[in-house]
Amino acid sequence: MTLHDGVAEVVRMQVFRDRDDGGRRLADRLLALRLRDPVVLTLPRGGVPVGRVVAERLGAPLDVTVVRKITSPDFPETAVGAVTAEGAPIINDRLKRMVHPDPDVLADSIEKERAEARRRVEAYRGARPAPRVAGRDVVVVDDGLATGMSARAALSALREQGPASLTLAVPVCSPEAADALGDVCDRVVCVLCPPRFQAVSLWYESFPQVDDAEVQRMLAGAGA
Repeated sequence: MTLHDGVAEVVRMQVFRDRDDGGRRLADRLLALRLRDPVVLTLPRGGVPVGRVVAERLGAPLDVTVVRKITSPDFPETAVGAVTAEGAPIINDRLKRMVHPDPDVLADSIEKERAEARRRVEAYRGARPAPRVAGRDVVVVDDGLATGMSARAALSALREQGPASLTLAVPVCSPEAADALGDVCDRVVCVLCPPRFQAVSLWYESFPQVDDAEVQRMLAGAGA
């Protein structure tokens, strides 16, 4: 199920002032779901400012779910898949056929990115234990959804932990990616779903880079 305002908002050319604004407007949609015992997990780094606002509005704990894209050395700009710190890798078979990565090289890339995901989880979370997922309404938040590859990897890994429900929530998303993720989550909630999506950054007036130090401050301030 996908919840969004459709074309009407795009016609009015509404954009988000910044990630905080996106988080506030996204939280309004999530509050209507009346989630029980929710936990908000964000995709760093850009998803953390959005998720922080959502977590505050929902009265939920905030943490991260780290995803790393898997690439081939011959095509470093093309992500053929994605992997989390713990879950199985997600591979885009169509792109894999296009770039024809060497199987051993691909396996090495998967392990390298998995190790980096684990390192980043430790860097962001520190000594805090991971939040309980089983039996809870889990909300995965990012600042936007383009291809959905990273979100698919995160959602697939979380589904294995037995949440009561699994929601992907973003301020703006491409219709194709939102529809394609219905098999790995219970719902996709987005504020804007423009037919001509192009790029996440185009829907924000202010879209600065978020660094690791800012992520750590936000998580510490939220008591994640």
